[in-house]
Amino acid sequence: MVNVLGPRDEFLKVLERDLDAQIHVRGNEITLSGEPVGVARAADVLTELVTIVRTGQGLTTDAVERVIAMASEHDHPAEVLTQNILSTRGKTIRPKTLNQKRYVDAIDAHTVVFGIGPAGTGKTYLAMAKAVQALQARQVNRIIMTRPAIEAGERLGFLPGTLSDKIDPYLRPLYDALHDMVDPETVPKLLTAGTIEVAPLAYMRGRTLNDAFIILDEAQNTSMEQMKMFLTRLGFNSKMVVTGDVTQVDLPSGMKSGLREVQSILTDVDDISFCRLTAHDVVRHRLVGKIVAAYDRYEASVDQGPHPRRPVEGGNR
Repeated sequence: MVNVLGPRDEFLKVLERDLDAQIHVRGNEITLSGEPVGVARAADVLTELVTIVRTGQGLTTDAVERVIAMASEHDHPAEVLTQNILSTRGKTIRPKTLNQKRYVDAIDAHTVVFGIGPAGTGKTYLAMAKAVQALQARQVNRIIMTRPAIEAGERLGFLPGTLSDKIDPYLRPLYDALHDMVDPETVPKLLTAGTIEVAPLAYMRGRTLNDAFIILDEAQNTSMEQMKMFLTRLGFNSKMVVTGDVTQVDLPSGMKSGLREVQSILTDVDDISFCRLTAHDVVRHRLVGKIVAAYDRYEASVDQGPHPRRPVEGGNR
């Protein structure tokens, strides 16, 4: 019972806070009381928590909150939270929200998948996990990870160091995810052998990528021409996952984002899936989700019309 209610009843406090039912615990017996709808929802949530615990997976406060949130939109949240993608060094990678599960399922079912959503929603991380899974299962022979190497108005020519020194900081997030999933000692060997390739988007031009799992990260910073170039690199027995956040475009003013435009261009093409994640799918610190949601509300209010200017204190400047 302690596995369900948590140490010092930590999970029980979350249940009492977020559910519309009175929860009474005596020994190994839980009694619910209140309005029928609230009691039914509480019973469903507790059933799902017990199911998760029986799989051998430990609960956390975050997991309990996610089960409660998913209970109203998915019949069996436990199916989402116990779907293992990859296990490495004692750590299991799995989707943590319903949209993440839909994203992972889409990668299994389609050749090209677009994962679109704010920072922290697991777009790149889950794509990387699926790539490593496919490589281990020998469904592909190599993993290729790429992203635009120019962001935030910087130009590589003005940065110090060799070409490798200049490009490396832009690709570092991909290396970080990779080291979470592959034994760090084997990463250099895989990179040297070409089994795993991490390169800027410009290096994809003119290539045909067969038997590969290809990930394009930060795709909101591609132009329409770059997006077309990348998508047409697709070879036989390959998968592509394109990830990005259309609210964080760093392209020069007037240049259209390839990720924004491709949604209307390819929306009706078979074997291509567009998966959208939201602030509810953020899996970093819980404050990150609130920050993303606050920015979304602010941007929506700005789009609705101009705001009155605040008077400047101290007169004209």
